[in-house]
Amino acid sequence: MPSKPPSFVRMIALGSSVAIALGAQTATAQEMSAASRWPDTPTSRLEALAILQTLNADLLSNASATLTLDRWCAEHKLAPEGSKIVAQRVRGQDKPADDSIRKLLAVGPDEPVAYRRVRLACGDRILSEADNWYVPAKLTAEMNKSLDTSDIAFGRAVQALNFTRTNLSAKLLWSPLPQGWDAGADLPPSGAGSLALPPFLLEHHAVLKLPDGTPFSALIESYTSRVLDFPAPHLSSQ
Repeated sequence: MPSKPPSFVRMIALGSSVAIALGAQTATAQEMSAASRWPDTPTSRLEALAILQTLNADLLSNASATLTLDRWCAEHKLAPEGSKIVAQRVRGQDKPADDSIRKLLAVGPDEPVAYRRVRLACGDRILSEADNWYVPAKLTAEMNKSLDTSDIAFGRAVQALNFTRTNLSAKLLWSPLPQGWDAGADLPPSGAGSLALPPFLLEHHAVLKLPDGTPFSALIESYTSRVLDFPAPHLSSQ
């Protein structure tokens, strides 16, 4: 099993920041709730878990969540053909960078750190919410202007930096199957309605770095149930 990144331990100090982020999510949970298109059956629960883990792996193995969601949106036809992920700015909820964020970004107490909160939308579906602290001095003037004056997604705005991503933690916030299901525990019986999905399914913490390893962005990303807003696969029983 690969060892956890050295900076992972720093995320323990992010508890206060995470609590703030989750508090803000509560206000938007109802806005993003939608009726599930998955039947409440053991088979669809297995399918939902497999697909959710596929998305999780895709996000963890690619530097840009924006570009990963672009592909996810297109492959699952979540919006009209040709649609791209759009960042919807959430204003008036600024969160200054605390000491733990500054340590992740390797900057001192006086270095300017900008903050952005966005909802990444695929058509009319909000697929994720993100808190992003970044160091303007590590970006170009054009990138900073775009981030200040438009709703461009961060990953698309800084794509030219050829950045890498260090994942600090990845948490499955919901599992359609009970603990121990793979060791023989009984699966939930079929229900009469649709599979009930909570507002948020995944949470990732990450740092983006320049090619030389310099960190320039710290992220908390929460992925909504709308990432599964497509019909369940029709698998053969044979």
